[in-house]
Amino acid sequence: MSELTHFDKSGRASMVDITRKEITERVAVAKGRVYIKPETIKRIEEDNIKKGDVITVAKIAGIMAAKRVDELIPLCHKLSLTDVKIDLKIDKKGSFLEITCTVKSTGKTGVEMEALTGVSITALTIYDMCKAVDREIMLSDIRLMEKRGGKSGHFVRKTGD
Repeated sequence: MSELTHFDKSGRASMVDITRKEITERVAVAKGRVYIKPETIKRIEEDNIKKGDVITVAKIAGIMAAKRVDELIPLCHKLSLTDVKIDLKIDKKGSFLEITCTVKSTGKTGVEMEALTGVSITALTIYDMCKAVDREIMLSDIRLMEKRGGKSGHFVRKTGD
């Protein structure tokens, strides 16, 4: 098992010192799903949800969240992100929205938490905007799909497309 990095020698929580790490391009891609009723998908497509344009608002929320991870998750570094993209695809057959968040940065630490947070807050925003018409919404399958950059190299998930 690899050494836990967020604890000091005394076992106390500590931010990782990245001072000596090299600056590299960092990319992370995360995905998640929001399972909703077919009628709710139809209402989203017709822009017939009282709280507004679900797709646009959810994308903006996800981007905003990715930019503020250091304020939400203890011990995360404040990062200068160079790009955040949220892609939402409707799968009518499976009755879900597939969320993909891609985050890029040039820095000393990875952007996995930013991508995962972007997906999570996008999903929560969809839930919030649609809960009045669909009480059975389910958030699911939030996972890291890929990460590049840094000394740990390139990771690509082999399962869970």
